Amino acid sequence: MEELKEEEKGKLENSIAEGIDSSGEEQPPVGDKTALVTIIGRPSAGKSTFLNTASGEPVSIVSAIPQTTRNAIRGIVNTSLGQLVFVDTPGYHDSEKKMNLRMRNIVADQLENSDLILYIIDSTRTCAEEERLITALLEKHQKKIVVAINKIDEKNSMKESARKFVSSHLSEIPKEKILEISAKNDEGINDVLKALYDLAPVAPHLYSEEFYTDQEVDFRIAEVIREQAINRLDKEIPHCVYVKIADMEMRTPTKMWCRAFLCVETESQKGIVIGKGASMIKTIRVESIKALRKIFDYKIDLDLQVKVEKGWRQKDGVLDRILR
Repeated sequence: MEELKEEEKGKLENSIAEGIDSSGEEQPPVGDKTALVTIIGRPSAGKSTFLNTASGEPVSIVSAIPQTTRNAIRGIVNTSLGQLVFVDTPGYHDSEKKMNLRMRNIVADQLENSDLILYIIDSTRTCAEEERLITALLEKHQKKIVVAINKIDEKNSMKESARKFVSSHLSEIPKEKILEISAKNDEGINDVLKALYDLAPVAPHLYSEEFYTDQEVDFRIAEVIREQAINRLDKEIPHCVYVKIADMEMRTPTKMWCRAFLCVETESQKGIVIGKGASMIKTIRVESIKALRKIFDYKIDLDLQVKVEKGWRQKDGVLDRILR
């Protein structure tokens, strides 16, 4: 990406402070507790849904396709009790692929650096080997863990089985710190926040009160485009896609121009992403623009193209760039 002029750069950086209450009403002062909270769980456990529900904004990608979160993504919750800075981590699972190993390292690093941990369990799935991998990671951190048993609204929820699993594998966690939620329906979220605040120390806030995320503008744009793409593409294609922001420019105070590439690994994948008569790429572009309009207070003119980068998931240079 070409270097931005200082004035344009300032406008872009300021745009992440989109968390100001849109009603214009004065909010109560933020309390004096502060904690950095790492969210951990298997792929599709509902980590991103929890983060978006708790922060009240679309901070992290939500998709029915597992393993869509690739980075440690932060969402900030400010209340009269204090500030909780959540870090949504990639789904933790057993895989020896280079990209998945990188994502597992991201999770492990976040656990070490966090004040608190929120462990989210999908109650519709049996707690098996991957869940045991997670509890093995968490064993030495039990004093700073709150557990959220998610998807209790589903008919096939096995919440009691999940509760027994936690009590068996993480026996030092008090029963009152094992809670039941439906992140999708916003049920039990406040109870989880309260449990985290109970453990949080009194400390200076990490961010200004108007922020709900610390994501840079180019990262947010890339994630929105990727979300719109993966929710429209079938089979393995979503995991073969990453977004490269090539250039951004504020052309007026109310309009940004952005060139982005949807990068895939093969020519056949490129054809699928473009679609018949360019129908797929047009849809992804239009829906991305709509989603971005809800996030930023200026219009984004998106130039979106598809590009082949063979074997990018095995290239350290690309992984260094996209796994932050």
